[in-house]
This record gives sequence, C-alpha cells and structure tokens, in this order.
Amino acid sequence: MDAVRETGAPREGGLLDRFGRVARDLRVSVIDKCNLRCTYCMPAEGLPWMPQQQLMTGEEIARIVRVAVRQLGAEELRLTGGEPLVRKDLEDVIGRIRADHPDLPIAMTTNAVGLDRRAQALKDAGLTRLNASLDTLHPETFAELTRRPHLDKVLAGLDAAQAAGLGPIKINAVLLRGINDTEVVPLVDWAVTHGYEMRFIEDMPLDGDRSWTETQVVPAREIRGALEDVFDLSPDPRGRGAAPAERWEVRRRGHRTLAGHVGIISSVTEPFCAACTRTRVTADGRIRSCLFSHEETDLLTALRDGASDEGLAQIWRDAMWRKPRAHGSDRVGLARADFVQPERTMSAIGG
Repeated sequence: MDAVRETGAPREGGLLDRFGRVARDLRVSVIDKCNLRCTYCMPAEGLPWMPQQQLMTGEEIARIVRVAVRQLGAEELRLTGGEPLVRKDLEDVIGRIRADHPDLPIAMTTNAVGLDRRAQALKDAGLTRLNASLDTLHPETFAELTRRPHLDKVLAGLDAAQAAGLGPIKINAVLLRGINDTEVVPLVDWAVTHGYEMRFIEDMPLDGDRSWTETQVVPAREIRGALEDVFDLSPDPRGRGAAPAERWEVRRRGHRTLAGHVGIISSVTEPFCAACTRTRVTADGRIRSCLFSHEETDLLTALRDGASDEGLAQIWRDAMWRKPRAHGSDRVGLARADFVQPERTMSAIGG
C-alpha cells in the first residue's frame, strides 16, 4: 500500500477506505426481479426491471467474484437480489464460482418461494448456507405484507433447505409497527424449535413506494425488551466482529440449556457503520460502497471493454476508498432533514 493514487486509494492490496475499514464481505446481486411485492420493498405493481442485456451474465459474475477474492481479499460471498431464485441459471452461476473457489463460503438471501424444488441442486452446485425472509407465521399477515399468498411455499422451501444441509439457516424478519410487531416472541420460539436462527431487521428507508416513516420502525431496544420478557438472553460469546447483527444466546426462562440464537440488525436506531466490512455489486455490475449510497461505480462496462483483472481491482479500490464514514443515521436518526433516500430501492441494490 506504499504507492497511492492521487485520490489516496491504495494501488495494491484490499478494499481499504479513508477510515481504516477493509471490505472483505462481498455481496453480489444476481437479479433485480422478485416474485413477491413486500410493502417495505416495492410497490404493488412492481418496478421497471432491468433489460436482460444490462444484467451480468453468469460468466461475468464469476469473473467479478474472482477479482474480489484473488485480487482484493474477499473472504465470503453472499448472493442477493431481487430474488435470486427467479434467475433460472442460478445453479450454473454458483457452480462457476465454486469451481474457482473450492473453499469460499457462499451464502444466499432468498424469500424461499420455489426453494423446495431447487434446494438440493443449489447445495450440489456449491451453495453453503442461506438466509430466508419470513416476517410472520400467519397466512393473512403474510399476504398483507408480501401481497402474495405464499406462506406455505416459504415453509416448504425451508424444510427442503434444511434437508439438503444448507445450514445454519437464518430467518430474516422486518418488523412493522401495527402489522407484525407482536410476533417477536412467536417467531423466536418457532425458529429455535426448528433449529433456525431468528434475525430481526429494522425497517429501512429503501422502499419503492417512498412511504417509509420513522414511526413504523420497531427499534432494537423494543425487540430486546420483548424477548427478555419471555427468554433469558446473554451476549453471544463469539462476539459480533463486523457482523451486521448483534447476536444473543437464547434460553427458555428457567432453563440452562441453550435453545438457539437470535440476532438484531439495527441499521436505523443503532447503526454499526464504523465496523462495516461490506462491499456490494448490483445486478448490472455497479459497485456500491454503502447500502444507502448515492454514488455507484460502473464495473461491468470496464469488464466488457476488456479491462484486466488488475484494472478492475483498481476501479474497485478507488470506489471503496470514497466510502462515507456513515450512512446518515449516526447522529439524530433518519428523520433528520438532510437525509435523502437513495434513488435505488432495496430490490435494485441487493441486500
């Protein structure tokens, strides 16, 4: 890192930013389309989808992952969307990556609709584990939140994933005030009973309707309080490190036996930007240094124009060097007047 560009970005090594953070956690969106219409993500009618030629091909995704791992020190990969399962060649994409990197942890975030038919093939292709979105155990509430009556399909997908050995499986729930905020305890009870780790995520201003308000956010402190009314919680002894979730060991009240774990991702009320080690690539091959960023760096055009692996790596280093210190909620909350929601929504960014 002795040689430095005029921008200050290193000319070698990993993805260092101006605040000393090094991005080693790679998140790649493989598609922007989704088969649900979750109210906190997109409008009921959906969004304009990217044309096929704008999306990265399986070969291009594998090349970008290769650059991230071999040139820039990425240590783990998560495939996101949209909904990755909408991509018909997903098994091929994973297989290409696994062939290049036999030991790379490859995770996926999914809504699990259709997973029952593909879980084993995904495992065979090289997928390591997955996170599945499930905000409620009630069919009516599920239909209200997702605008689709597919709770049974999600549960079938989770059963298939567990049978295929795609574990540990983490269940992600976004809590919304007045809709599913009373399901904290039932969700954790269900998760630990079935061998899943429950994770609650504060609702973030990345929705397609642009209707987000801070009043609908169920804060981390309230989630912890609801859990502590019923369970015994203790901090996970493994520590948090750079993980987005603060993790807790869960024991049923009065029992010493560990029942499972729960995590809380408090991006809104207790942001963890100082420890962030994530770098993101959208489905159209653009680098985002932060989920809430207003800036993107086009990597795919350079790749298609014939850039070398080192050339792509340097574009990436320059982009991550400019990563902001925090996403905007670190002082007085996302309701402050100077916070502006990113133009891209969550489905177009890739979580």
